[in-house]
Amino acid sequence: MAVETDCRRGRQVISAMHVHSVFVTRYRRGVLNDEMPTVCEEAMRKVCIDFEAELTEFNGETDHVHLLVNYPPKVAVSSPVNSLKGVSSRILRRDFTGRVNRAVMHGHFWSPSYFAASCGGAPLTITRQYIEQQQRPVRRSALTDRSV
Repeated sequence: MAVETDCRRGRQVISAMHVHSVFVTRYRRGVLNDEMPTVCEEAMRKVCIDFEAELTEFNGETDHVHLLVNYPPKVAVSSPVNSLKGVSSRILRRDFTGRVNRAVMHGHFWSPSYFAASCGGAPLTITRQYIEQQQRPVRRSALTDRSV
């Protein structure tokens, strides 16, 4: 019986490289509503494909998102991070212009910094469970949406 692992198999390498990343909104503004994480996740999944990576887990709260990405050893972590932040920022600012006040965000969606940690120390099940337990924003009434 074959044991399923999270290893990637290449011609000359077998790897299990996972990175847990956190992107924070500019000035930690709580701008993410219930629709935005779904749009953000779709955009990030497409970016990962371009890097031959896989977004294995995604979730977030009103002011940040968590990602668990399985990536090949030929890719430096900073390359997909820059693309993930850039593409998702453009899409979110385009699709949610009324929600994201550009004057307050100064033309940016994400903070220029990010968190990235390899997941070799903790079992991936624990990291996945942690990301799944993030409190995704819930739909609010139209009156409270205007106050953000």
